[in-house]
Order: sequence, then structure tokens, then C-alpha cells
Amino acid sequence: MCNRFQGMRPPSIMSGVPYRPWSFEMKVHEGAEATVSKGVWLGKPAILKVRKPKGYRNPDLDSRLTKSRMAVEVRALSRLQRVNFPSPSLLYVDQQDSSIIISEIEGFPLFEVMVNGNLEEGALSRVGGTIRRLHENGVSHGDLTTHNIMIGTDGEIFLIDFGLAKISPELENLGQDLQVLNECLTASHSEYSEAIEKVVEGYISSSTSVPEVPSSSDVTQRFDEIRNRVRYLG
Repeated sequence: MCNRFQGMRPPSIMSGVPYRPWSFEMKVHEGAEATVSKGVWLGKPAILKVRKPKGYRNPDLDSRLTKSRMAVEVRALSRLQRVNFPSPSLLYVDQQDSSIIISEIEGFPLFEVMVNGNLEEGALSRVGGTIRRLHENGVSHGDLTTHNIMIGTDGEIFLIDFGLAKISPELENLGQDLQVLNECLTASHSEYSEAIEKVVEGYISSSTSVPEVPSSSDVTQRFDEIRNRVRYLG
């Protein structure tokens, strides 16, 4: 991981040619929280994410909150990178500009795969297994929609966009991950019957016993409680 181009030679001494490690190609997404662009970092496909200031907040408070949220995202990505979890690799961090550069995942969003009717047998079960592995590494995602789940070119499941992640999350956070995905599947992919049940099956079947991490049965039970609360209040 690079930080403020540390260790790189200044552009002025690189054979007289201005050196630009980041090359912009196209804007991918303009959201309320961040602007996401696609480009090339040191010759490799990469993604630049720049967090956006909130004009309605006090500037000092906004800066502190942005840096705090970004620090958690960086910690989550770094932790997952150390254990070879299927998520983007963290390549560069710039606290001053509230930006990070991560590796680009080759594949397709689960949303697109499901809408186009190209979902393979067993894919949702693998999604559940990947979510369980995330939780067993002490991270909750916070925004687990089908837009933030990727299916790689070889069928491997990847999770992206950890902007709302939590480190060492509570049981409620883990159950909420499943509920967010459940709501997304219900709203956007209702033609897939029992989709969340297949995810939960994969979540449970791939579970291992990890100290200080809630068991898969505890998480799925909490998910059921959250789902029932939502139904009651809805």
C-alpha cells in the first residue's frame, strides 16, 4: 500500500517526463457519499474512490467524520487483504484528499447477472459462504446489496465497497448484513424464489468455529428477528 506516493521519485527526475501514477479513464458512479472512477494505477486497472464533503455539516466536523469513516474502510480492506479475502486490494491512501485507490475486480455485479437471467446454480450459496467468511474475519459490510457483490470471471464471489463497514461488529451488525441483502433481493429480484434462503444455507454450511465471532446459527437467528421486526413495523 502506498501513502502520499511515499518512496517514489519526484516527476522532475524521472527521465524528464512528468510521471502520473494514476490515469483517469471514466467516472463509474456519482453517489451521495463518494465519486468512483475507473482508471489505471501504475500500469494496472484500478478504481479511485473520493469521499465527498457534506455541505450541510460544519466543515471541521465533516472532516473528522470523513476521515474516521475512511480509516475504518482502510482498516477493513487491509485486514481482508492480509487473509486473501475476495475483495479489492488497497493500493493507495490519501487522507488529505479523502481518497483511496483499490484494484479493479474483473467480473460482473450480482445485480446485473440476476437481471439478465445468467445466475448459475449454486451462486447464491457461494454468496452466503463468502459473507460468512467476511464475518469470521471480524468485519461487517454495512451495505450488502447485489450491486456490491461481484461474480468473477471464474465464478468466484467478491465483495466490494466497504464504505460502511465495521470492525469487530456486534451480532446485530452481522444479522443486519443478511437483512440488507434480503431486502435487496426482495425488491429487485423477486423472480428468484427463496433467494435469501439459498444465501443463508451457504452461510451456515461454510461456517467454522472462530473464537469471539458469533456462530452462524446466532447470526441467522438474529437475522430472522430483524426480518420479523421489519415485517411487524411495515
